[in-house]
Amino acid sequence: MKYQIIGKNVEITKGIQAALEKKLSRMSKYFIINENVTCRVVVNAFRDGSKVEITVFTPYLDLRAEVKHDDFYSAVDIALDKLESQMRKLKTRMDRSKNRLNLGRAFAFENIEAEKNGDINETIVRTKSLYLEPMSIDEAITRMNALGHDFFIYLDEEDNRISVVYHRKDGGFGILQAENQIK
Repeated sequence: MKYQIIGKNVEITKGIQAALEKKLSRMSKYFIINENVTCRVVVNAFRDGSKVEITVFTPYLDLRAEVKHDDFYSAVDIALDKLESQMRKLKTRMDRSKNRLNLGRAFAFENIEAEKNGDINETIVRTKSLYLEPMSIDEAITRMNALGHDFFIYLDEEDNRISVVYHRKDGGFGILQAENQIK
């Protein structure tokens, strides 16, 4: 697994890097490691603590955990626990499904303990179909705010792509766009 460790408002010393890589190495047993698996850690220091974002990129799925804590090393441990929990849920979901999809090519499922809580409710409770109207990003943001939602799906009038505008936790907006265009 390749590691990228980035510091914001903090210098990543060799000691911090070594400690992070040691803690992150426990995750490598869960992945079929090749040159396409990367783990990126972003460390943000604040007056009252640290925020750690860990993202594991595989060719088929990205896993991400973000934790704020007053102790840096505790934040790392909690984030790793969150990632392991995500993998246990994924394994449970995959074990229930008839086919393992492409995700089986990225994960060493035999090393992941199944979710102990069998009461995971993954029932789809509502289905909604949408007619996507071409509109500008400004109009999409206005409609999202008018509805009081955290996200809004629309068809971008400039490039005819399915797009999602959303409120970011740190303020501002984000946009997700589909790579394939509607013809």
